[in-house]
Amino acid sequence: MSHSFNLEKYILHHMQDSHQWHLPFLPPLQLPSFLSLHGLMVIIAVIVLITIFCFGYDKKVRVPRRFTNLLELLVIFIRDEVAIKSIGEQDGRRLTPFLCTMFFFILTLNLMGLIPVFSTATANPNVTGALAFFTLCFMIFGTLYKNGFKGFQKAFIPAGVPRGILILLVPIEVFGLFIKTCALMIRLFANMLAGHMVILAMLGLVLLLGVAALPSVLLAVCVGVLEVFIAFLQAYIFTLLTAVFIGQMYHPQH
Repeated sequence: MSHSFNLEKYILHHMQDSHQWHLPFLPPLQLPSFLSLHGLMVIIAVIVLITIFCFGYDKKVRVPRRFTNLLELLVIFIRDEVAIKSIGEQDGRRLTPFLCTMFFFILTLNLMGLIPVFSTATANPNVTGALAFFTLCFMIFGTLYKNGFKGFQKAFIPAGVPRGILILLVPIEVFGLFIKTCALMIRLFANMLAGHMVILAMLGLVLLLGVAALPSVLLAVCVGVLEVFIAFLQAYIFTLLTAVFIGQMYHPQH
């Protein structure tokens, strides 16, 4: 087995997007040409979130308990500690639904990637790029709606800066708008990709080296537990940076 097994192909096979869904004890499920595996994971995540908030969240109870209490704690945390602190009281409350949607959606995709039967859609730059694109839309069109075109210009023209410096500074500020968006995309994609590659590499060593590599399974389990924390952390960081970037555009004077 050590001569025929290719660890690199093994890792790439499990990380790359495809049109096949490999289920345990079943032949590969062939997906239609218009739907990739990561696209299917996105659809499943949407269904999971709709089910949770429509049927798992009990709106009738005055004092939330158990799962309902957990959801409310997360929503309140995003509202008070992320949205309001980064964007302001009024705008933060208005954007709380968007930020909560972003947080729970990314968290669901991250956690699904830790379940062997699913795949990690957030390790795909197309998925993280689409999420970052929504942030860019709020940074541009949200600012235009809130502050108008003149207010939008102020986000790129700091007060009190000499005109000669503005010739260099304004293009940098405009370019920085897209750099921030790319940073959101790459940060989430790279962190989720790297963690899963480490786990697959450790498990692949068992197939490559046999019994001698069994201790790497324990290390893979430890990294897997760490990945649960990272799933929450990366969802939080993406949401926090989204709120910070939007707040910088909405309130450039601060």
